[in-house]
Amino acid sequence: MSAAVLEVRGLTRTYRSGHRELTVLRDVTFSVPAGTTCAVVGPSGSGKTTLLGLCAGLDRPTAGSVVLDGEPLDRLDEDARARLRRDRVGFVFQTFQLVPTLSAVENVAVPLELRGEPGARERAAELLDRVGLGDRLDHYPVQLSGGEQQRVGLARAFIHRPRILFADEPTGNLDTETGAAVADLLFELNQEAGTTLVLVTHDADLAGRCRRVIRLRAGAVAADTDGG
Repeated sequence: MSAAVLEVRGLTRTYRSGHRELTVLRDVTFSVPAGTTCAVVGPSGSGKTTLLGLCAGLDRPTAGSVVLDGEPLDRLDEDARARLRRDRVGFVFQTFQLVPTLSAVENVAVPLELRGEPGARERAAELLDRVGLGDRLDHYPVQLSGGEQQRVGLARAFIHRPRILFADEPTGNLDTETGAAVADLLFELNQEAGTTLVLVTHDADLAGRCRRVIRLRAGAVAADTDGG
């Protein structure tokens, strides 16, 4: 079996609300081997997005630990975690999260430019062509449909060849047909790049395309199914 790119041990996240404490995640443990695909599912409020944020080092747990690509996140300060995300992590969001003042090709090039790599625009243009937007390079987000914006988001997520990609409801804002096309691209790009994919979704069909499905209920792991 491949080495784990993501290791989660006893992860708990509690928030204080007034005089009360609300536990959103409780004692979650799992690991994700390199190159696999894993879906996190469960009803609204079960802790899916909170878990994703903790795994990516966007938030700190109340208890437990996360090791991301061999790096224990609790030993890293904010700047080091930001560098880890920049260099080794890709993100796809439900709300696209494109920079409105940048064109499609500029949005995609951002991760490489932040790392100071040459040829960022050329690589961005190649990826946009790969996702069917070769004729939309200079269009701004407002000039693109939702499906086109999410294709830009996919190209941006993969441009720096991340070790792991976190996707939060990647088809949640798209109609069924457009969502299916975006999902096809997501899995194709992921397979081509050999990236480890962890996605949060309400979509049973999308989850079913992943090798592994982790089901949360009330902040705890209710089921963990590996399709082999």
